[in-house]
Amino acid sequence: MESKRSKYILSGLTLLCILLIGITSLKDGILEPLRTGVGYFLIPIQTGVNRVGTGLYNELTDLTRLKTALSENDSLKNQVAQLTEENNRLQAQQFELNRLRQLYELDQEYMQYNKIGARVIARDSEKWFQVFRINKGSADGVAVDMNVVADGGLVGIVTDVGANYATVRSIIDDSSRVGAMSVDSSYNCIVAGDLTLYEEGRLKLTDFSKDAVLKDGDQIITSNISTKFLPGILIGYAVDVTIDPDHLTQSGYLIPAANFDNLQEVLILTDLKEGEEVANQ
Repeated sequence: MESKRSKYILSGLTLLCILLIGITSLKDGILEPLRTGVGYFLIPIQTGVNRVGTGLYNELTDLTRLKTALSENDSLKNQVAQLTEENNRLQAQQFELNRLRQLYELDQEYMQYNKIGARVIARDSEKWFQVFRINKGSADGVAVDMNVVADGGLVGIVTDVGANYATVRSIIDDSSRVGAMSVDSSYNCIVAGDLTLYEEGRLKLTDFSKDAVLKDGDQIITSNISTKFLPGILIGYAVDVTIDPDHLTQSGYLIPAANFDNLQEVLILTDLKEGEEVANQ
């Protein structure tokens, strides 16, 4: 049975081949209708196949482009992260350079005094640097009552010293009193620390002689008669000075030259004040 079926199949294929050979041997005019019919049938199929092929090709191309874009995006993200880190590092270095340049300028301004630099390592208040510690101590030659400057002016005075640290009380602290004077008039006064008043960026200026002529912005420096503060150090600038009710003295306010919001480096004047003891610091 299988043998007969194979013979029929072989015979059918043979006849199909003979038929195709015969068709190809006919003239083009006879084949034209057949070709046309086949064209009506095959062209739509071919068009659909082409569209599918083109679509698949485009999808594969888009997928390749997407993978490439994602890879490039990851690479760019890494570059951005590296550049951001580098930029932050350079900014930090620039800020430190600016601070050190300011310290150098301050060092030049007070060349008559011996001094060493120190870094602020801690503070007792979360808001301002009213009492803070520095990373230099007795092993570096620091002693109690040495003056401390930063940001162009007087910051405070050393009150306690360890081998490798020292504590500084700033001039804004409530207990601070600094003997001062006006540069222009040479009249003496007192700069009093006041944390409440410093909320407005000011300190109290008292005990000016009624004869002193002061204008807003006049420089106030440490006086020659101060027992602990070296003379001639800029403290700040006088503002709103008026005659007191007793008409014997004048009082007003001082805007500190130093910034007590963000102290990082300071200079310690290692010369100690020598002289007669008087009532004012």
